[in-house]
Amino acid sequence: MTVRVVVVDDHAMFRRGVTAELEASGRGAVTVVGEGEDVDSAVAAITETGPDVVLLDVHLPGGGGVEVMRKLSTRALAEQPRFLALSVSDAAEDVIGTIRGGARGYVTKTITGAELVDAIQRIADGDAVFSPRLAGFVLDAFAGSIEVAEIDEDLDRLTEREREVMRLIARGYSYKEVAKELFISIKTVETHMSAVLRKLQLSSRHELTKWASDRRLL
Repeated sequence: MTVRVVVVDDHAMFRRGVTAELEASGRGAVTVVGEGEDVDSAVAAITETGPDVVLLDVHLPGGGGVEVMRKLSTRALAEQPRFLALSVSDAAEDVIGTIRGGARGYVTKTITGAELVDAIQRIADGDAVFSPRLAGFVLDAFAGSIEVAEIDEDLDRLTEREREVMRLIARGYSYKEVAKELFISIKTVETHMSAVLRKLQLSSRHELTKWASDRRLL
């Protein structure tokens, strides 16, 4: 049986690349029936096409992947699709938050075409699929070794861009490197960094690194 898939990502080039890879590696086992670039277009495409599986990026304009799942849960669909997160982020709060939001699996964008086809088929069959390192986050969360509520409460104070800056700075990036990575100015990085430290009540990037490391956000 061919698995019908909707690809949701805010980068058109990435969506085209995933579609081409699935067509090449899937050999008829997987077919892309729609695309979405933000929350609203994703919900519309999924509602219109009724896919078996949705490949869902975590960070999307309009509220993110979790918002897509939330909106669809309130709609009277003939059958709810299964969601597989496909993201560049391997941060614990993204993995745990997305699974709590309703996704059946989470893989990173380093995955190969053949591995992605296999993951999609397993998700369609009702399995849960995680990249090896990410599975540990989920197990730790259920075991109680990650304080999910605390992570969510702290991170809710930050905007999405502030989270991106926070994570890169905590990993040891310089302001110049962060600016290049996120395509923003050094001055903007400094502004976001000041807001992060103020909101988290920290006084230095050393404290920020420890804060992020303690919460497994690196």
